Amino acid sequence: MTNATGFARRAVLADRLRTQGLATDAALIAGGALFTAAMAQVEVPMWPVPITGQTLAVVLVGATLGARRGMLSLLVYAVAGLAGAPFFAGMTGGLHALAVPSFGYVIGFIPAAGVVGWLARRDWDRRFGRATVAMLLASAIPFVTGLPYLAAALGALGAPNDLQSVLAAGLYPFIVGGIAKALIAAGVLPLAWKLVGRR
Repeated sequence: MTNATGFARRAVLADRLRTQGLATDAALIAGGALFTAAMAQVEVPMWPVPITGQTLAVVLVGATLGARRGMLSLLVYAVAGLAGAPFFAGMTGGLHALAVPSFGYVIGFIPAAGVVGWLARRDWDRRFGRATVAMLLASAIPFVTGLPYLAAALGALGAPNDLQSVLAAGLYPFIVGGIAKALIAAGVLPLAWKLVGRR
């Protein structure tokens, strides 16, 4: 596989599929969205932000599909959920999700998939150490959009939305789980590359 300059394009896992083309890309994008929707149902209910498997799905989808397909996959996930598909935590969906305090994290999933996909194209997903750094970085990105959105939503609900309250509700409870999910992804991806290499 080469680009316009004649140099081989770096591959992500999805590029190892024998079938390539628009239909394959569409199937991969849809599959990534469905996988994220399924992982959203792996939930520890909490208010205002539940603990789910979404972040693990986001980094795996982004790294496996690459930046462009990964971002499109998470965009499809968000749009389909807003359109009414039961893709969000608790099998929910619809425009009312915009009022849910945790929706800002869903927005952040899109650039998170892009960043980890970009790093995966540069082989950051092939060794545990670098993969861990890539997964931790990507896992942190949803907080950039999630925390301000959470603050605004809590304020609209009349709940405390000072910095400490927002961090206590939307960051601190997720640090240990986020690190664990990043380590899982960092272990799975190099293993997947080894299995692909054996083929």
